[in-house]
Formats: sequence, C-alpha cells, structure tokens
Amino acid sequence: MTDQIEMIKDVAAHDVEIKHLQDDMERMIKEMAEIKKALYAIDRTLSEAKGGWKTLVVVGGVASSIGAAVAWIANHFWK
Repeated sequence: MTDQIEMIKDVAAHDVEIKHLQDDMERMIKEMAEIKKALYAIDRTLSEAKGGWKTLVVVGGVASSIGAAVAWIANHFWK
C-alpha cells in the first residue's frame, strides 16, 4: 500500500514538473516569435541601408571625379 502511495506522489510530482516544462516551452515559443520579428526588422533596416550606402558611394565618386577634373583644369590653366 505504501508503494502505491509513493508511486502516486511520484506521478503527481512528475505531473507538476511536466506542467512547468510545458509553460516554459510556451514562453520560449512566444519569445522566439518576438526574436524572429526583431530579426526581420533588423534585416529590413540593413537592406535599406545597403541602398543608402550604394548611393553615398556613387555621390562620393562623382564628387571626387568632379573635384579631380577641376584640380586638373586649374593646374593646366595656371601654369
């Protein structure tokens, strides 16, 4: 009889532990969904920044080319 009581206590304890594990898993699933949303937002921001960097590089290249041309012209006319 005491073996059955101990077994019932063990089953009850395991049942509580399983419930805690299930609660933890549900919380982790929710947190993972939030992390996925945050990563998507970061990826979208980085994708937009890539285009901005490309534009900045083009503008910088054009400006440096114009500056070099002006310097070359000034150098040849003032000799």
